[in-house]
Amino acid sequence: MANSRGAPPLLRLRLRRLLRSPISRCACLLLAFAGILLIASLRQVARVDLPRPDPPRQARFVIPLLSTSVTAATVSSLKFARDVSSEKLWASNGYGYHACVKPTSRYKVPTESDRYMTVRIMEGSIKCALDLLAQICDMVAVARLVNVTLVIPQLDKRSFWQDTRDGTKHWKLKDINSTQQRSEGNCPLTPNEVGSFLHAMGYPESTWIYLAAGEIYGGDKYLSKLRLYFPNLVTKEVLATKDELEMFNNHASQVAALDYIISVESDVFVPSHSGNMAKAVEGHRRFLGHRRTITPDRRGLVKLFDLLEKGELIGGPKLSSLVTEMHKYRQGTPRERYSSLPGSKGRARLRTEESFYENPLPECICLIGKH
Repeated sequence: MANSRGAPPLLRLRLRRLLRSPISRCACLLLAFAGILLIASLRQVARVDLPRPDPPRQARFVIPLLSTSVTAATVSSLKFARDVSSEKLWASNGYGYHACVKPTSRYKVPTESDRYMTVRIMEGSIKCALDLLAQICDMVAVARLVNVTLVIPQLDKRSFWQDTRDGTKHWKLKDINSTQQRSEGNCPLTPNEVGSFLHAMGYPESTWIYLAAGEIYGGDKYLSKLRLYFPNLVTKEVLATKDELEMFNNHASQVAALDYIISVESDVFVPSHSGNMAKAVEGHRRFLGHRRTITPDRRGLVKLFDLLEKGELIGGPKLSSLVTEMHKYRQGTPRERYSSLPGSKGRARLRTEESFYENPLPECICLIGKH
């Protein structure tokens, strides 16, 4: 674990201000309630800070990591270092797109009403927190359309955040071919693979990684492989004091809200898996100006890692060139949200359609002068 004294002072100061601010605490509660916090992704997020060469200031880099036992590929040589400009590593470009939330000429101010609408989310109807977020947003929209006050009753945290034995009896067991899943890009990147990937992209060894995660499968044994690439690996426990973190004890959702805020505010965000938290963070970052978000091509990377392991590919300039070209158009630039596949219906349609919360373009993002 990294030494707290070696962490960037600015990073520590920002985290302390965030922990102590009443507004931030309220934001944490609201985020927890809204469901932006992802149960499946609660355990793994990482962040990176790097002093920029010109002018010297600290940059931030976030990577969600998921606990996994998938065999890691052989890493490339750490002696190879790329000279990549700061702009290519950290800069964001919205290409003229911006958030457009100002009311149009068709907007009508709601009239006074003494009616109200109460909503209730039944136990077991929510599979993930992102679904809860979508449902609450739908409730707000419906209440506005019918011009009533929306009343949301207290949520049953136990039924939402915990699974009981009775609730899992209907689950069907099936054989899962882990090798096939990995080759198809369905498995998250391991800490070792994340290190190899970021190194090939050109991020230097001096990069600071903030690991916003719970307990990692395999513990420091797996994280040590990431630390080989980036020694400056820190956590909340390193940057904040015990007293500052005490308020979050036994409040996992608030801890996740803190991680979410840090992820959104980072200069670069790299999800190692396609969990719901990663999707929510990506959409939020798009809305805030298409902040750089690099989505790893896991299927393509696995092929390269396997070639490295077999000795058919040597780490260095060749690997870096392949990885960089592979992710040329996977860095969060503006694009319209993917629609569902033609002819798909029901659940198949929902599975193939990109979530609004992952990419709010075109509804909430538009070109300058087009709104």
